[in-house]
Amino acid sequence: MKSINKYELLEKAILNDPLHQLFDAVDAISVQGYNEDRRVIYWNRGSEIIYGYTEEEAIGQKIEDLIIPKDMCEFVISAHRDWVQKGIEIPASEITLHDKDGADVEVFSSHVMFTNQYNKKQMYCVDINMTDTKNAQAQVSFKEHMLQTIFEATPDLFFLIEKDSTITDYYAGSSKNLYTPPSKFIGYKISEVLPADVAKKYNTYINKVIKEAAPFTFEYELMLPHGLTYFEARINYLPEYQQILTIVRDITEQHRSSQTIKQHAYYDTLTALPNRFLSLDRLSQMLNEADRNNENVTVCFLDLDDFKKVNDSLGHEIGDKLLIEAAKRLKKATRKTDTVGRLGGDEFILLSPGLHDEMSIKVVAQNLLEVFRKPFHIDGRELIVTLSLGVAVSPDNGTTVSDLLRNADTAMYQAKTLGRNAYSFFTKEMNTAMIRRFEVEEQMRNALERDEFEVFYQPQFDSRTQNVIGAEALLRWHNPALGNIFPDEFIPIAEQTGLIVPIGQYVINESLSFLSLWQTQQNNDFVMAVNLSPRQFRDKKLLKVIKEALKKANLSPDHLELEITEGVLMTGQSYITEALIELQELGVKLSMDDFGTGYSSLSYLRQYHFDVLKVDRSFVNGITINKEDRDLVKASIAIAHSLGLKVVAEGVEISEQLNILNDLGCDYVQGYYFSKPMPAQKFLDYTENYQRET
Repeated sequence: MKSINKYELLEKAILNDPLHQLFDAVDAISVQGYNEDRRVIYWNRGSEIIYGYTEEEAIGQKIEDLIIPKDMCEFVISAHRDWVQKGIEIPASEITLHDKDGADVEVFSSHVMFTNQYNKKQMYCVDINMTDTKNAQAQVSFKEHMLQTIFEATPDLFFLIEKDSTITDYYAGSSKNLYTPPSKFIGYKISEVLPADVAKKYNTYINKVIKEAAPFTFEYELMLPHGLTYFEARINYLPEYQQILTIVRDITEQHRSSQTIKQHAYYDTLTALPNRFLSLDRLSQMLNEADRNNENVTVCFLDLDDFKKVNDSLGHEIGDKLLIEAAKRLKKATRKTDTVGRLGGDEFILLSPGLHDEMSIKVVAQNLLEVFRKPFHIDGRELIVTLSLGVAVSPDNGTTVSDLLRNADTAMYQAKTLGRNAYSFFTKEMNTAMIRRFEVEEQMRNALERDEFEVFYQPQFDSRTQNVIGAEALLRWHNPALGNIFPDEFIPIAEQTGLIVPIGQYVINESLSFLSLWQTQQNNDFVMAVNLSPRQFRDKKLLKVIKEALKKANLSPDHLELEITEGVLMTGQSYITEALIELQELGVKLSMDDFGTGYSSLSYLRQYHFDVLKVDRSFVNGITINKEDRDLVKASIAIAHSLGLKVVAEGVEISEQLNILNDLGCDYVQGYYFSKPMPAQKFLDYTENYQRET
């Protein structure tokens, strides 16, 4: 059996471009590099001396057009092609070539084929001028030194292995990545040296490379003293030597980069859960498996209740930490066979194969709700965030990823309407509700242009004298296709779609224009209360719209009262504070709407300068039968008056409520006891007649 020394081994290795500098320093021998098309890609100083062509003249030219005699061209082209395509090497030999002037040049030419980082083959020719034997001997000596230097500069490991997997020789520029010392692997079979799983992989590919006579590449990992290390092994069978050449490269950094890219592509960066792409891909796989086994897959669409309030009021950092903790709870509450993923925002998905009956699914859903009822402790804060959960089960609720996801989402919205902190199974009736939502949204998009909106007005009264002191503007919508659509239905949709901004501008302009007419006709100073939504505060034109509407209606700012819910204030955004300060400086009155329904209303009363506090109808409704509600309203009025605020009680429907509010010192009231909201002309008639009667 032929043997191969370390320098012949290099001729089978991969040469990186940085090694060209080693050849650049040599002018005693010619080193040329050719690509797969036989064009010159490297031409050192030694080549210039021997053949007379400068590097600039040679680069890009084909070898047969430079130094190959015409009678050798066909042979050279064929031999090069056979090496590139079939792996048939060109043997080293003494040949006669031509220089630039056409003169013969006797050289000893050896060749090596490399594969660069782009998996392209490159042939390098090392030619020694044989006219000076002494010089040739010196060049041979230099070549050995040069190849030794290259070995030392190359980080790869090189091994020669017998067909029975015995390791016969090696070279390593550094022993850092050797699994064992040379004394423990030279002369030993791979199975005696490496872990069983790695050795098995080696033996598999050794058999392949011998059988198929083609190079193979595979990856494996080893635990070394400096940590887990990933390797790429490239093996090739050398039939003339009956040996396997193995080049091993450390790819740990590339592996880490690949894993990082994979992590970003398939996993949520915040929670480390599978992202939307990976979650839906797994759902697709589960559905295929379930179809083969005649089983089902349960899809749970989960949404954190009121997460936006937490995120907006406490900041995104707290919100992110809450999402991380929520993800941990979901993982702990589910089985190993389940997939918990994050779809985006505060939306999660749970995929559960093999839940065979409805009761099993209910147990899972109830367990999830239960673990979220426990407070979260984030940066010294105790937060209670519940869960709404929608369930869709294949194949009854869909057999495709899109159908199941959509239906689980629909069921989740149903859970929201049940009061949140609940779960709901998808039913076909829910599709009707979703279709209705889509219809409302579609019709709303051009409702302003079609003049379908109308502002109604509900009068407000002095609690003591019962004189009309102002009104609240309330939007109504009648659509020819859908009929009358209640604000509770279309306002949330307008808020979510952003249509609330132009609609809100319409209400401001319409109500102030009406207020101007009302004051002129009845010669009295009234106040118009208009609701502002959270989305409107994001509109940079809000202050400009209000100023222009006041100017157009010829009204002073103190005749406009903007009702702001606690939900607006909870966002905690700087633009909210800036807008409130600008409105206050403008002279517009500010009213806190729905006071008492949130957990931090008092802090907002201290933080912002309000003029009016509006007690929510839910408390007014109970003051005649519930001492707690009466005490709460009493305390609210006392707090407001101590801060210099006026109090409006909404939802007054019976005289007993009015009497109690009078006794408690409430300033203003409104409600069905006096009047329902009315269109403009009817409102004018009502207030004119009411004033005359009183």
